[in-house]
Amino acid sequence: MNTTALAKGANAALATTTVTATITGRGLPLDVSALLLGPGGTVRSDSDLVFYNHPRQDGVTVSGRQVVLGLPNIPADVETVVLVASADPLHPGGVFTTAPALSITQMGGTSLGFTPPDFTAGETVIVLAELYRRSGGWKIRAVGQGYASGLATDYGVDIEADTPAPVTPPRPGTGSPGGRVDLAKVENRAPALVAPARQAGQALARAGATERRAAVYLILDHGWDMEELYESLAIQAFAERVLALSVNLDDDGTVPVIFSSGREPFLEEIRLDNYRGRIGQLHTQVDWGAGDVAAAMRAAVQHYQHPGATDSAFIITQVGDEPWDKAEVRSLLQNTAPLGVFWLFVGFGRGKLAFYKNLNASASATFTNAAFYDAGKNPGAVPGEAFYAGLVDAYTAWTR
Repeated sequence: MNTTALAKGANAALATTTVTATITGRGLPLDVSALLLGPGGTVRSDSDLVFYNHPRQDGVTVSGRQVVLGLPNIPADVETVVLVASADPLHPGGVFTTAPALSITQMGGTSLGFTPPDFTAGETVIVLAELYRRSGGWKIRAVGQGYASGLATDYGVDIEADTPAPVTPPRPGTGSPGGRVDLAKVENRAPALVAPARQAGQALARAGATERRAAVYLILDHGWDMEELYESLAIQAFAERVLALSVNLDDDGTVPVIFSSGREPFLEEIRLDNYRGRIGQLHTQVDWGAGDVAAAMRAAVQHYQHPGATDSAFIITQVGDEPWDKAEVRSLLQNTAPLGVFWLFVGFGRGKLAFYKNLNASASATFTNAAFYDAGKNPGAVPGEAFYAGLVDAYTAWTR
């Protein structure tokens, strides 16, 4: 059987049948566990931690480095199952450097594989993937997030002092049956984003698009002239507003973020459980340079075209200056129109933006799947109502 590789942050549909997850460690003895999470993103009881001392619970079985999930047998009040690899507590001092690999096999279905990037910060626990309910079925999202501490109390598990703690992540984003993240979950995980999430929802409602669904992406310009805006946290605030919009459109509370710089695009993600200071942490790993926006656009499209993608893609591309390869940007806009990809170029900073402003100025070069929104020199100064109208109006017109 051929195996389809998933990129970090990608999701894919699963057949509602028995699924077997196999985790292969490379160089570090590890334990495998699973967490069954209810609607609030926490376990229903301590029994929802499934590991070597408690190997079976409600359709989920852990055996060595395998987790067998009988998806039809998982109770309706379990919304998410988290797959975790942790350093074997019998080998003190062990940390992940080379990432473990995950393979998913389905009875009568396709085989999926995911190997996260390697780790460098002393991680002892890896959240490899989340299986979550979506529109009456199940999907899987490749996470690949590492953590350095013991079992997170965020999951609501009470671990006794003499019980090895096999996992420590914060709560992951989980999808709601309606296809978007419930505001109650936003209040639980990211209370500071509740107000902007409501403002974004109101903007969608005014546009008659409350039922629209889209995978939201964010591309950020990392050119030299953007340094001041990163240092002043203007980019961080912008990303938070985009994340608040995404919870009204997407099902997992996660926005892939791609930095456009002088080298290869750098792709990571911002989530409800990690957004605070996230842009500042990530952008220091990226070189300054003349942003190659076309390369970042290609990276976003490649990530979007993962197995099981059914919703459209809403790719918000922050730009601070003109692209150096205008012809390639035009070509990408034209070629992605049939793919269900909408591009919103959001301009702010001090650079020239005439190319983006004039994308649809010519009757002979009209890109129906692209628009421009000028957010001024500081988008944080734009009131929420006006800001979200600028983000969603052209997108919702395109969806109609």
